Amino acid sequence: MEVLWLSQEEVKSVIDMRSVMQVVEKAFQQHGLGKVQMPPKSYIYYTAYNGDLRTMPAYLEEENITGVKIVNVHPENPTIGLPTVMALIVLISAETGAPMAVMDGTWLTDIRTGAAGGIAAKYLARRDSKIIGMIGTGNQAKTQLEALCEVFDPELVKVTSRTKKNCEQFIRDVGGIKPSYISYEEKIENVCDCDILVTTTPTRKPIVKAQWIQEGTHINAIGADAVGKEELDPELIIHSKIIVDDMVQALHSGEVNVPLSKHYISENDIHAQLGEVIVGLKPGRTNEEEITIFDSTGLAIQDVASAHLIYNRAVSKGIGRQVHMF
Repeated sequence: MEVLWLSQEEVKSVIDMRSVMQVVEKAFQQHGLGKVQMPPKSYIYYTAYNGDLRTMPAYLEEENITGVKIVNVHPENPTIGLPTVMALIVLISAETGAPMAVMDGTWLTDIRTGAAGGIAAKYLARRDSKIIGMIGTGNQAKTQLEALCEVFDPELVKVTSRTKKNCEQFIRDVGGIKPSYISYEEKIENVCDCDILVTTTPTRKPIVKAQWIQEGTHINAIGADAVGKEELDPELIIHSKIIVDDMVQALHSGEVNVPLSKHYISENDIHAQLGEVIVGLKPGRTNEEEITIFDSTGLAIQDVASAHLIYNRAVSKGIGRQVHMF
């Protein structure tokens, strides 16, 4: 039996944001219709190293696509020249259980997370949104902006991070995405004066205050993906329409996990899962004044759907190496 092995560069060579957004949106549709199997992420914590390891299996029943992602989050890694997030994806045959492909999932994690943010904004942000605020400048911030530019035509992007140097590098890196004007802002408050706000930080203390957010703003809350993480003021959560990617996973490790644990909100205060909005089971934005929040924890269905697209394109183009297993 042979398994296709794909490096990060080979993965990058066969897909783009637009095609990933298409398969990820379809995966969310299937999730909204209840046609997926996806247990919540399981975690192993490496307290001594400020890191963790997660396993993420999923099965898209209608598409007959299945697999598992193994991914870490180690925020100190950049100090030793490694990415904060690294991942490996195994695509599996649902018919036999045999592995079909093993591929780098690090870049795929970034692009599929960005894709989900773009899809969420498509359904939840005001159609006339022109100003994007970015808090955080890592790889996932870049793919969030790329996906948003597939849906909107922003006139201004405002960005802030821990250092001005990070922001300057971010501005250089994303300069080719769109001809929008991109500005560095020292204060988070200034960035929050926008139509669509994206937060991609690993903080465990809220950095976005409720009074900074204007009526009609949509927020992609990306950074909180583990117990104890939160980026948004609980007061903002209380007065916003909350849409999660997956209810079970978000309750445990999404932006809502801390407000829930402290009883600022209850599970009943969560409006919907994104898939339910996409398929029309629940409404998205219903007026121009409400504040909407997409709580993204990152779903295994996004990974296996994207990996399947990569596999098919790699096979058709003869990319990758076949490795004999047994």
